[in-house]
Amino acid sequence: MKLKYTYTLFTLIMVLYFVPVNAQKSTKTKKSTTKTTAKKAEKPAAKPAAKSPVKKSADAKSVGDQAAKSAAVDTAKGGGANGANAANGGSLSEEIVITSAYKPLLADAVKIRRNPDLEDKIPYKAPLSYAPLDKRLEQNSEIKQLDAMKMPSVIDTIPYNNIVRGGIGNLKTTFLEGYFGNGPDQAMQVGGYVRLFAQSSSSYENQKSNHEEVGVYGKNIGETNTLSGRIDFENKGNYFFGYDKDNPPKTLDIAHQYFNTLSAEGELAKNYKDVENDFTYALKLKGYTFGDRFTARENNVVLSGFLNQTINQFYTGLGASLDLSSQKDSLYSYNNSIVRLNPYIKFQGDAYKIDAGINIVDEFGFAGRFSLFPAAKLEYQVIPKYVRLFVEAKGDVNKSSLRDFYGNNPYLGRDLQIKNSVDKLDLSAGLKGTIAPGLGFKADIFHNSVKDMPLMVDNFNFTAGQNRFAVIYDNGTATVNGFNGELDYKVSGDVNIFGRVEYKDYKLATEAQPWNLPKFKMTAGTAVNINDKVKITGTLLVRGTAFDKPNAAVYQQTFGTALPATTVATQLDQFIDLSGSVEYRVTKQISIFGRVNNILNSTNQTWIYYPDYGFNIFGGASVSF
Repeated sequence: MKLKYTYTLFTLIMVLYFVPVNAQKSTKTKKSTTKTTAKKAEKPAAKPAAKSPVKKSADAKSVGDQAAKSAAVDTAKGGGANGANAANGGSLSEEIVITSAYKPLLADAVKIRRNPDLEDKIPYKAPLSYAPLDKRLEQNSEIKQLDAMKMPSVIDTIPYNNIVRGGIGNLKTTFLEGYFGNGPDQAMQVGGYVRLFAQSSSSYENQKSNHEEVGVYGKNIGETNTLSGRIDFENKGNYFFGYDKDNPPKTLDIAHQYFNTLSAEGELAKNYKDVENDFTYALKLKGYTFGDRFTARENNVVLSGFLNQTINQFYTGLGASLDLSSQKDSLYSYNNSIVRLNPYIKFQGDAYKIDAGINIVDEFGFAGRFSLFPAAKLEYQVIPKYVRLFVEAKGDVNKSSLRDFYGNNPYLGRDLQIKNSVDKLDLSAGLKGTIAPGLGFKADIFHNSVKDMPLMVDNFNFTAGQNRFAVIYDNGTATVNGFNGELDYKVSGDVNIFGRVEYKDYKLATEAQPWNLPKFKMTAGTAVNINDKVKITGTLLVRGTAFDKPNAAVYQQTFGTALPATTVATQLDQFIDLSGSVEYRVTKQISIFGRVNNILNSTNQTWIYYPDYGFNIFGGASVSF
């Protein structure tokens, strides 16, 4: 039994050993045959035989026979000495290279899974509608009339339409003023005012002055026109107190002088509208009656107006006035009247503005004269929105007025000489605009030709107790060259600084000096709001040197001889006047204030022997209701 199992195991081993060997020989034989067939295929093929109509079944049979022949090859003789590899000694270790078609495979781990978004998403677009503006295109850089800006409402000041201020101080100062109105009505404004101020100094006997004003006004703004008017009364008084303290006169006529002026005016004007080719007009009537304590009287009525038509960028119009005056004193009675016509045309572009016209003046009354003057002006924007260049040429007749003379110098005597002066040609050129935010300026140089310039000189005769001034004229044509400069700097809404400087160089026709006219003058000031309750203001005045003409008649009366030609004119030294004020708001309705004038306490002489008041201070309170 054991022998039986032994034979069976031995037979299984033999089978396992020889079967793989025969399979290997068969594979090698097939591969060798394949390679040999491949090599034969590489040889040039013989020319194909002529095609014959053979059926497809015959071709299939031929292919099957060839396959049968290939299958009948004995693969058992592929190895050994008689095999196909006899040239290599019949070795069974020959390396076989199998070539087949390359089929790349990509692992699932590196595949990119990106699926397209197949949803139909259309963004929402709101429907649009357009409404064209029916408005003329305008450039921002054009020079044009500014529209009135609506002021923001200030709640604290709206309920109070009236204010009354009063105070007292040294030098017997009394101060009172009041302003009254009907309220914030945009169509109708009616109101009135009253002002009283008086001072007295002990430096000179009867160095006193008083100034009172009272008036009413009204204004009605309609849809097309605006009608406005006012009536005012003014009274000013003083004494002739001046004399030379080094040589006091034995007698002095310290008379009381006062001036009364009653004036009125009314105006009708078309409201401005920003429309194309607009027609505008205005008509104004004003007048006054003036008189002093003695016999000087002056009446004046002026009727003036203009018509203006806009045509695209052109403005054409006519200005006219009728100035009727009568002047009288103890030695004369004159009718001094003037008619003026001013036709003009204006051009305005993006960066320029041109005014071209003439001024036609006809004088009639005690003197008749016809004059023609230029009236032209050019403005050009050198730096848009910041700096403008301007050039101007003009001329006019300056009517001599008693009211203006006494208003400038209240110490004038009687029977003033009346003669109209003429600005033959006034030329000026300069720059104006804004240097930085809040910093505005204007600077210009000028050359004026003036015929019969009026001058005020002393006409003192202390032997007779007279200490008055008189008006004379520089007979001929004088030239005045100079410079004007202005600066206004608003640091913020609470700080404002301003100033103006003037310099004039006179070359007179017959007089040696521009008597009592300083060549240099500067004014400056500031206003500072410390907070909602405290406000401080300050002013500065610098007046240059001036000269007063020696009086030949007085010298003749005093010394009995003519005035020497080498006599030096009397000099009025330059001076500085500094003033200031402070106001404290106690409540919304009540405030207290104080003011100081001539802080440096300098002896300022605007007119010789008539100094201004020295250091003075006054204060008081104001009430709004």
